[in-house]
Amino acid sequence: MLDLNFIRENPQQVKAALLDLNTEAPIDEILELDRQRREILKEVEALRQERNTGSKAIGQLMREGKKEEAAAQKQRMSDLGDQISQLDEQLRQIESDLYDKQLYVPNMPGPGVPVGPDEDHNVEVRRWGDPPHFDFTPKPHWDLGEDLGIIDFERGVKISGTRFYVFKGAGAALHRALTNFFLDVGVNEHGYTEIYPPFMVREQTMIGAAHLPKFRDNMYYDAEEDYWFIGTAEVPLTNLFADEILDAEQLPLKYLAHTPCFRREKMSAGRDVRGIKRVHQFEKVEMYHYTLPEDSYDHLEQIVANAEDLCQRLNLPYRVVQMCTGDLGFAAAKKYDLEAWVPGPEGKGEWLEISSCSNCVDFQARRANVRFRREPGARPEFIHTLNGSGLPPGRLMIAVLENYQQADGSIVVPEVLRPYMGGLDVITR
Repeated sequence: MLDLNFIRENPQQVKAALLDLNTEAPIDEILELDRQRREILKEVEALRQERNTGSKAIGQLMREGKKEEAAAQKQRMSDLGDQISQLDEQLRQIESDLYDKQLYVPNMPGPGVPVGPDEDHNVEVRRWGDPPHFDFTPKPHWDLGEDLGIIDFERGVKISGTRFYVFKGAGAALHRALTNFFLDVGVNEHGYTEIYPPFMVREQTMIGAAHLPKFRDNMYYDAEEDYWFIGTAEVPLTNLFADEILDAEQLPLKYLAHTPCFRREKMSAGRDVRGIKRVHQFEKVEMYHYTLPEDSYDHLEQIVANAEDLCQRLNLPYRVVQMCTGDLGFAAAKKYDLEAWVPGPEGKGEWLEISSCSNCVDFQARRANVRFRREPGARPEFIHTLNGSGLPPGRLMIAVLENYQQADGSIVVPEVLRPYMGGLDVITR
């Protein structure tokens, strides 16, 4: 959430940023509600001051025996009380409307973010590794998985419908191996504390992470129990310290969580309908940082480096791309994507997003009310939050299957994963 004072004092800057972000938000309505709110507050303050003064006068009139004047003054104070109650109710409604509209205002782009309307204007930062060269026509992961008997799309659809699948045998083992590898490196080498959070959360938890109300149509909801199913571990991790004040000495805090993720994928209707690229249920290992404001951009680079380290250990070619304003997303001030190279159908090749790493600065912290004190007695400040995939095993399954395939359709198991698969070095039928 943006600071209301910032919106009030910089309306043209906010509107210009919205144009760069290629989105809309009710800025004029927010400014008008804010004006009404401040006018009512001023009016209520004046009436309360008048009531306080008048109430003291009643006692004086009674002592002077002026009962009729005292009675009239009492009636005037009663009328003032009714006016104040009516204004308080108006104020509550205006503040509620103001808060609801503020929730639709995205974060502002941070320093150095390239300006552009869509993903075609993202900027490639660097590449690592070389795409594999095959002396045969490579297959896409959906053919490899079915031919090897390790991915069963037909039964996934039978059980749950489109965009579902079943991992079998070595496929399930490979998915689990990737997950455990990511967790072990993250905890033992990258310095994260592992968290096992709830996968169903309250509405306010979704609001705190900036997933509601903007993305309501893309999330699953249990109306009977009033639970929202998370689309990423970022949601519960953002709210670990909601409505709390931390000490500066506790920062930074770095957490890692492996969770299922549930998404309707309405926004990707008709895209990538084959395979396991865009599905309603998947898993992800998520990195999350709480930092001091002055350190957050350094931590963004650290999160990206951690994700790159995992890719390099798997020997997967990838590139780092900085998102332009039009592809920045709702909560991020600055964001990088990691994209792995995959051969795809007939070896045409494509860059597959495998990680998004974002610095949300104080945007989520304002919504979740997460603050810190630099020293005892100091004024609380909003913390900065960052998140990044580290990594999603399902997406990495695609990269491993397609990059490590052999002419006979078998898959070489990346060396770092073999200890997690009982020493298996090649997946065959």
